Amino acid sequence: MRQLGGHDCGALDTDTALANANVSLLHIHDPSTAPGGVVRFKRILAQIERRLAGWPPFRQRLQRLPAGLGRPYWVDDEQFDLGHHVRHIALPKPGDWRQFCIQVSRIHARPLDLGRPLWAVYVIEGLDRCLDLPAGSFALLLKTHLAAIDQHRLADLTMLLYDSSATPPPPLPPEPWFADAAPGPLSRVGLLGRGLVQSASAPLRLARPLLRAATRLAPAVLAVASELLLRPQNLPVTRFNSVVSPHRVFETGRFTETEFESICALVRGATVDDAVLAVCGGALRRYLDAQGELPAVHSLAAILPEAVPGEAAAPGRAAAAPAAEGSTPRWRHVHLGTHLADAVQRLAAIHADATAVPGAVARLLGSRALAETGEQASAALLAWGRRWVGRAGARFGSRTPPANCSVVGLAAPAQPMYLCGARLRYCSAMLPISDGLGLAFAVSRYDGRLVISLTSCRELMPDPEAFAQCLRDSFQEYLALARAAAVKRRRVPRPAAAPGVAALAPPVTKTLRGPPPVGKVRLRSAVPLGSSAGTSRRKSPPG
Repeated sequence: MRQLGGHDCGALDTDTALANANVSLLHIHDPSTAPGGVVRFKRILAQIERRLAGWPPFRQRLQRLPAGLGRPYWVDDEQFDLGHHVRHIALPKPGDWRQFCIQVSRIHARPLDLGRPLWAVYVIEGLDRCLDLPAGSFALLLKTHLAAIDQHRLADLTMLLYDSSATPPPPLPPEPWFADAAPGPLSRVGLLGRGLVQSASAPLRLARPLLRAATRLAPAVLAVASELLLRPQNLPVTRFNSVVSPHRVFETGRFTETEFESICALVRGATVDDAVLAVCGGALRRYLDAQGELPAVHSLAAILPEAVPGEAAAPGRAAAAPAAEGSTPRWRHVHLGTHLADAVQRLAAIHADATAVPGAVARLLGSRALAETGEQASAALLAWGRRWVGRAGARFGSRTPPANCSVVGLAAPAQPMYLCGARLRYCSAMLPISDGLGLAFAVSRYDGRLVISLTSCRELMPDPEAFAQCLRDSFQEYLALARAAAVKRRRVPRPAAAPGVAALAPPVTKTLRGPPPVGKVRLRSAVPLGSSAGTSRRKSPPG
C-alpha cells in the first residue's frame, strides 16, 4: 500500500466534470508483419496481461480517506477484471482517418472509473484508409491518468508492451497474482487516524521547508508578481483561453525527422525542438488569421513541461520501469513568434527565446523548494488551493492566460517495435486540456518519423482538419525555405584571392618525388595562408 505524492494528488484534484487529466497513447500497427499476417485479439489480451503486470497501477485502485484528511493510497483491487479494462471495437466503413479521429476523441473524453485501476485499452480494427498506413491496420489506444504515471514516462509503457523483433517470443502463462487484503475496518480507522495526524502536524512539518525556502523563494515570488502585472499587456488572448467543454477533437501531422533537421539549418544553432515550435507557431498564425483573430502585435506563447533528471521523484510515485525514476516536472514558457510574418525570423526568435534564461514564473514553478513545500502541505489545503486556482483560471483566464497552448514531447523508441509481430507504424498521444488552456500539442519521434498531434475542445476548434492543414502548410513553407537555402549554399562560388595577395607571401611549393616525366606538369601551389584560392599550375621545361 503506497500513498500518493503531492504531484499525483494535483492531477486528481484538477479533474472536473468537463475536463480530466486523462492521457491516451495512440499506436497504429501493420499486421502483415505478424506470423500469418493476422493478430488475434486473444493474443493481444494475453500480451497485455503478461507485460503490463510489471506496472504497479495495473491492478491497483485508489483508496481515499474521509473528508480528504490525507492523500489517497494505492491498494490492490480484489475485484480486478482484465475484460473490464481491455475492449475490442471496429471503425465503421470505410474506416478513414476522420472516423478514427472522432472515435479516439470520444474515448479520450470519457472519464476513468476512479473506483478501479486507472487505465483502459481499446483495440480498434478496420483502419483501411488512414493516412498513408497499410489497409487492414489496427490501433491500440492505452488511456491512463496522470495520477498513475506522468506524461514523461509514457514511453516506459510502450517498452513494457512491445518487442524489438517481428518474431514474438513464445507466449508464457501469466504469473499467479494474489491481491493483498483490502484495508479492513481497523485498517481504515488506522488510515483515518494517520490522516488526522498528518493534517494536524502539517503546519509543523510545513514550517521547516517554508523557512528553508523563504530566502530562495522570496526573490522569485517578487519577480513573479512583477511579471504577472506585465503579462496582460504582453500575452494575447485567443479562443483557446476559454472554458472547455467535455467534447474533444484530435488531429495529426506526420513528417520525417531528416526534413526537420534540414529546417534547422535556416538559423545557426537551431534544434529540431525549435523547428517544431516554429511549425506550430506558423500553424497557429495561419489558423487564427483565417478566423480573423490573429493578434497583430504580441506573440502567442506555449508552456513546455520538462522532466529534469537527477532529482528525487515525488514520494509514492509509481514508475513504469526502474529507469524512469528520478524526474521532477518543470515548466517553461516559449513565445511562438506568431506576430512575425517571416518564417525565418520566427524560427530565430523561438531559438533565442528557448535558449534564454527562464522567466520568473517558470523558475518559481520549477523550484525544488516549492515542490518540497507542496509535499509537506496537507491534502485538504492543496485540494482547496488547486480548486481555487481552477475556478480563477476559468473566470479570469480570458484576461490573464498563463499561456495559449502546451507542447509536450513524448519519448519513443528509435528502433522499430512490434506488438505480437505487428509492426508499430504510427505513434502519438492525446493530452489533457483545461479551462484557460484548451489546446495541447503532442510531439513524438519514432522510427525516423516526427508526428505533431493536437488535442482541443470541439467548441474551441470546430474544424480540426483545417488546423491540421495549417500545420502541413506551415511545415511545407519551412521545408521550401530550407531547400532553397541549401541550393543557394551549393551555388555560391568560392571567393577568389584579391589581386596582389599572392605576392605578399612566399609560395608553398609541393614537388613530386623523383624527376618529372617528359611532357608532364610539375605541381606547384602558390596559396598564401588564409586564402582560399585554388592551386596554380606552371609548365616545367622538358627534362
